[in-house]
Amino acid sequence: MPGNANTPSLATCPVPDHGSSYEIIVVGGGVLGTAFAATFGKQGKRILMIERDLSEPDRIVGELMQPGGYKALKELGLADCLDGIDAVPTYGYGVIQGSEQVHIPYTIDPDTGKPFEGRSFHHGRFIQKLRGAASRTPNVTVVEATVNEILYDEDGVRATGVRCAPKGDSDSSAESVSSSATSTEYRSPIVVIADGCFSKFRKQFLGKEVETASHFVGLVLKNVALPFPNHGHVVLMTPSPVLMYQISPTETRMLIDIPGELPSVSSGALRSYLESTVYPQLPATAQKPFLQALETERLRSMPNSFLPPSTTSELGVIVLGDAMNMRHPLTGGGMTVALNDVVYLRDMLNGDVTTDQEVTMVQMELFFWKRKELTTVINILAQALYTLFSGTNNNLLALRKGCFSYFQMGGECISGPVGLLSGVHRSRTTLAYHFYRVAFHSIWLLFHQAESSAEFPMLLLQTISIFWTACAVFLPLLWTECWA
Repeated sequence: MPGNANTPSLATCPVPDHGSSYEIIVVGGGVLGTAFAATFGKQGKRILMIERDLSEPDRIVGELMQPGGYKALKELGLADCLDGIDAVPTYGYGVIQGSEQVHIPYTIDPDTGKPFEGRSFHHGRFIQKLRGAASRTPNVTVVEATVNEILYDEDGVRATGVRCAPKGDSDSSAESVSSSATSTEYRSPIVVIADGCFSKFRKQFLGKEVETASHFVGLVLKNVALPFPNHGHVVLMTPSPVLMYQISPTETRMLIDIPGELPSVSSGALRSYLESTVYPQLPATAQKPFLQALETERLRSMPNSFLPPSTTSELGVIVLGDAMNMRHPLTGGGMTVALNDVVYLRDMLNGDVTTDQEVTMVQMELFFWKRKELTTVINILAQALYTLFSGTNNNLLALRKGCFSYFQMGGECISGPVGLLSGVHRSRTTLAYHFYRVAFHSIWLLFHQAESSAEFPMLLLQTISIFWTACAVFLPLLWTECWA
């Protein structure tokens, strides 16, 4: 496509054949959709990927890939999509609270003897490389169009394809479909819905609404001296955390979490909040670049949503990615989940499975439970950590203080949690072990810092209250992820 060197040219793609059918239609050309199309195209499946807008996306999330996601990307043969986009290696996290900070490195990869690595980058550049990889894959056709309807057989039971409206010549440089047609139908026994966090088909097939607890406001800071270069940073603030990570050698993404309703941009309320609440709590080295970014950049935001995983009973329809399951992006787990889902599906839907809708649906039920070994850990950890780091009542503040102190102890107190967060360890037992160790450590701090034993009776009551709060955070998430 002309005008953007990072945009894949559709001249390399097969011309879409309106009169024939495909084995799989993928709705959405984001991380999961492109990886799915490229992976199944390599298996010899005839794939049609339909994306509403093939120009480079400009988003403020989906930029930090944990080691578990990077490992899956390599397993899918797509690691070269990180080449040539100024991607930055990441080696762990730094957590900052006031004047204190703690270093949390990624654990050692037993296969190499070296620490696991992640990557951080401009989201749009990565997506365009993925789209380019998909478009160059034999058997994959890419179309720029908006899917408006899922088609069914005469009985209205089985999905048979999609109806979409091509992007017009006036607002597209894609050579994908004829602009003279008002709508186009494509046929396939399997339709994969991977149209992201704002999915138009989620309600139709899953019947679920997302829960939005907060918003991220994003800025790009220039030439910041971060406390831990090549690391993600979590700055624990009041009322909620700020994330920082490099997206190129000279640029650092800052994501400011704002709980509740987002202040108005047009009235200046959002800028006032950032200057009065966020700026004073930032690390000193980030304060000047932060003010410079406020002067030069448009304030952009994204909702931070939670959506527990679920399945659809519609024959021939598969809902994946953020359309099916979301967690708070605090821990950067989205791409890890998406890419590992493609790895699972590659192994479970191989051979001729996708030609039989009933067999495919049985495999998808198995997939739904198989993926839980990873997603349960990542989803619970993201929601639980966000609740602790953004809590304002005394119990949550005590748990947040205890969590930071727990990290300061080092050893397994950091290797265990970061192994889970990074997506390389997948034990729900380990997750529960460390979560409740944090809770008991928080309680121990209360007694350790008491000025006299006369405070103990009141502290015993607070102990019960803190433990109850910890259970109220963890157990509902565990139930939702594992059994609901």
